[in-house]
Amino acid sequence: MKRNNIALVCLLVMGVLVGCNSKEEKKEAAASGPDSVATVTDSLVLPAPFATESVENRPKEDGWPEGKMPKAPEGFKVTKYADKFDSPRWTYIAPNGDVFVAESSTKKSADRITVLRDVNKDGTPEMREIFIEKLNKPLGMLVLNNYFYVANTDGLYRYPYKPGETKITSKGEKILELPAGGYNNHWTRNLLASADGSKIYVSVGSASNVADHGMDEEKRRANILQINPDGTGEKVFASGLRNPVGMDWAPESNELWTAVNERDKLGDDLVPDYITSVKEGGFYGWPYAYFGPNEDPRRKGENPGLVAKTIVPDVPMGSHTASLGLAFYDKTKFPAKYHNGAFVGQHGSWNRSTLSGYKVLFVPFKDGKPAGKPEDFLTGFVESGEKVYGRPVGVTVMDDGSLLVNDDSGNTIWRVTAQ
Repeated sequence: MKRNNIALVCLLVMGVLVGCNSKEEKKEAAASGPDSVATVTDSLVLPAPFATESVENRPKEDGWPEGKMPKAPEGFKVTKYADKFDSPRWTYIAPNGDVFVAESSTKKSADRITVLRDVNKDGTPEMREIFIEKLNKPLGMLVLNNYFYVANTDGLYRYPYKPGETKITSKGEKILELPAGGYNNHWTRNLLASADGSKIYVSVGSASNVADHGMDEEKRRANILQINPDGTGEKVFASGLRNPVGMDWAPESNELWTAVNERDKLGDDLVPDYITSVKEGGFYGWPYAYFGPNEDPRRKGENPGLVAKTIVPDVPMGSHTASLGLAFYDKTKFPAKYHNGAFVGQHGSWNRSTLSGYKVLFVPFKDGKPAGKPEDFLTGFVESGEKVYGRPVGVTVMDDGSLLVNDDSGNTIWRVTAQ
């Protein structure tokens, strides 16, 4: 194979050589279209920084025409679970089966949570109510110890809650202050409880691309925090995670996993987003290094100790794919190959000359570990190289074994079932 003359970094990921493609191979990948760019992980290219120009390439978001919808693999059916939202970015399913949808966005955010209930269990919710409004860019939700928790961009709130309630009328209690806002949509804060309910994990993205304004601005950011249910006892569970959003527990290993958006402006193929197991006390590189101890030239020489300690993430998900959603399939309705594997919602690129992401990928697992390459699961969001119908974000496994996919651009929640 002919090699590029630029310096390329080779890593070993999932036991597969992450190597260096030829120019011809890269042309073939680009020609295959935006729906396949991000799925080739057996030949992942990590070129030298700035090997290609950093570009801004935001597609036009056209919305879904009548009769058009995403595509799932053979043997699955896609239906519209609910629509006519205002940026339905995230979904949480309560223990009683109620479906809560956080409607929030970077600009002109609806700042509300809507509750849906499928009374007759036919796959379409008959009840729909505004559960709580006048929030501040909500994302993460959680029911725990008779409270309903909401992670706004500026803090964690909790409200007294009884199962089946369709509206919150009581005043919330702010139990944790969080640094508000952030660069390039890093305003989202997600929540996950431990199995015994004794701890809550809070994801907080960085305030900038690569500590552009100094580390003082990044205090308590680019981390997964761990707290007690009352907001006390905060500690940094893991750090160096530029923008961790999706979090879930791997069914067989009970390890915490997260989906992470990596940094921009190093070129088309740097740096791969990823999903990874999260080690307590682990450091994952940001802002000093990426994908293992590969030093970012913009932070060169600033912290060689942390560079050397950088953990290589488990599964690369493609550069600039905006991998946000993460849900392990802990049910049995899908075929056996999907059991205990991970679904990842990719919101799609803006810093890449050819679109990447804009799909839901599946990563097979065995014995709690990745057992194969990411593969396309829900596609069809891309209309052309310049236009998209929608943008998947959150992915949620329902109690009946179906999968919900939040399409915040298409203002729709899609439901995928096995035939």
